[in-house]
Amino acid sequence: MSLTLAAGALRQTDYWWTVFKRTWKGGVISSFVSPLFYVVAMGVLLGGFIEGDPAKLEGATSYLAFIVPGLVAAHAMQIAVGETTYPVMGALKWHKTYYSMIATPLEPRHLVAANLMFVLFRLATACGVFMLVLAPFGVFESWWGPFLAFGSQLLVGMAFATLVYGFSTRLYSEQGFGVLFRLGVLPLTLFSGAFFPITNLGPVLEWVARLTPLWHGVNLSRMFCLDTVDWSTAAINVAVLVVVIVVGWFWSVSGLEKRLDDR
Repeated sequence: MSLTLAAGALRQTDYWWTVFKRTWKGGVISSFVSPLFYVVAMGVLLGGFIEGDPAKLEGATSYLAFIVPGLVAAHAMQIAVGETTYPVMGALKWHKTYYSMIATPLEPRHLVAANLMFVLFRLATACGVFMLVLAPFGVFESWWGPFLAFGSQLLVGMAFATLVYGFSTRLYSEQGFGVLFRLGVLPLTLFSGAFFPITNLGPVLEWVARLTPLWHGVNLSRMFCLDTVDWSTAAINVAVLVVVIVVGWFWSVSGLEKRLDDR
């Protein structure tokens, strides 16, 4: 009898918990310490030289308040990409964990669901701690905004997790990840509105930025943190990210099914 999606994913809880216990120390610096230093350097030190004009900073009264919400959203993307590139290839090419799992009643969709649940856990812990650390900086304009911003960060993280997971299942050489980071992650981080308003890019590139999932996450995170929410725009942002997650889910499952059938 075929396992339900939830049952199959939950059967792997012990495995992913073991993975976390053995690897969490390696992610402390990249997940928590480095982003905090980055915020202090960019938002506090560099931000001290930038005029806090709300008309130019999308409602933010300081560069720190402007940059922080976008940085957390970009951080969510980077964590998601990191967890769905080399770890996925390792499970397929090097230690071949997926092949041992598929020898059980588990199906590819169960493997994808469990892996993405682990990514969601990583996003929740990293972004949650990040937001807690930022609270004393006075960048949140309402008590409820940070909670909705946190939800938007999880959304954008999972959007990239599903897309990159599907990409990784179709990749046979890790060299492709270098292209992904250089031509995908880095440009998105720089030109998604995290560091400066995308209106500075000009009309054409501004609309290109608006088409990227990261901009939708950055915009949501910033609106909620600064309490400058345009609910119609927020609904569009959420809808885009949800659609990307749904499409990415089928992209990931089909990719893993084909890859495992090639063995």
